[in-house]
Amino acid sequence: MEWRDEGLILGTRKHGENAVIVEAMTVEHGRHMGLVRGGRSRRFAALLQAGNSVELSWRARLENHLGSYTVEALSLRAAALMQTRERLSLSQLICEHLRALPERDPHPRLLAEATAMHDIEASGYILGSALAKFEMRLLNELGFGIDIKSCALTGEETGLAYISPKTGRAVTHEAAQPYLSKLMKLPSLFGGILELSEKAELEAAFALTEHFLNMHIWSPRQLSPPSMRQRLIKTLCEGL
Repeated sequence: MEWRDEGLILGTRKHGENAVIVEAMTVEHGRHMGLVRGGRSRRFAALLQAGNSVELSWRARLENHLGSYTVEALSLRAAALMQTRERLSLSQLICEHLRALPERDPHPRLLAEATAMHDIEASGYILGSALAKFEMRLLNELGFGIDIKSCALTGEETGLAYISPKTGRAVTHEAAQPYLSKLMKLPSLFGGILELSEKAELEAAFALTEHFLNMHIWSPRQLSPPSMRQRLIKTLCEGL
């Protein structure tokens, strides 16, 4: 078995005396592992860093084997990511989110967004919006996204303003009034009609994605939310 694909390095772990196992999110083969012999040498020090985009050649005797990687550089951005805590935290969080995907299950659009966010020259509301949308797309592609097609109570397709934390279904502004204490705000980022400040918009968006990430991904796997997530959100919201 053999293939060649582009990918984003998510991380590495030591294997034996001088090899590493590289975990990458690839375009056509999804989240995929491979062994790089000599990967702990100085030759590979800058190449095999999380956040780098690389071209991978994978080879194994059988499809279900770990296999080995040959790695070539496409975009070595890891050093630049380390220059600021915000960009480094963003990269770490994106890579951690991609690890929630099943192995060898391709998600090319999600990967394209993840790669673009590694190179985005933005901060504050713009970067926060991109991250919140990425988290919602992750939920959607795993089958756990919110349902904003129509109101869960009235069937109306316009005026949606809140989300049920239990079902993930939207509710119109009028229908939600008796149940406001039990509902979550649906920010305009996700198709809601509520007029919020930029800071409140991001806070509502991240509260929504955190709730459903915890419900469907972190809690069932007995995981804690990524440690850098809350710090990054706080940084992005500062000054808004």
